[in-house]
Amino acid sequence: MGLSRWTSGEREAPAPLEGNIVATVVGGTVVWFTLFLVQLPFYGWFADRGRTWWLWTCLAGGVMGLYGIWYVRRREAALRRARPEREAAGPAAGAGPAQRDGREPEDGPAPTR
Repeated sequence: MGLSRWTSGEREAPAPLEGNIVATVVGGTVVWFTLFLVQLPFYGWFADRGRTWWLWTCLAGGVMGLYGIWYVRRREAALRRARPEREAAGPAAGAGPAQRDGREPEDGPAPTR
């Protein structure tokens, strides 16, 4: 009952959760920047105790969140642009990886290169 029962390829991966990803990333970014701003007046207290990394972690989370917002907005725009093409191609366009390489799912895992 080790890890191999989960990684052997016998189980099918669940469908990805799709939601309002942009709002989720924006919310997380706001939380990180808020935490940074709330802790900033206490910089001296953090410095005395060697905990200034708490502030810089929050700032880094906010900055990475800005990149995340840019990334997920571009992803959503690309998905919106591709939607008419997928719908025009028919039902096979939304198939999983096993169907995309021309094999049926029961053929087993895809060959490695």
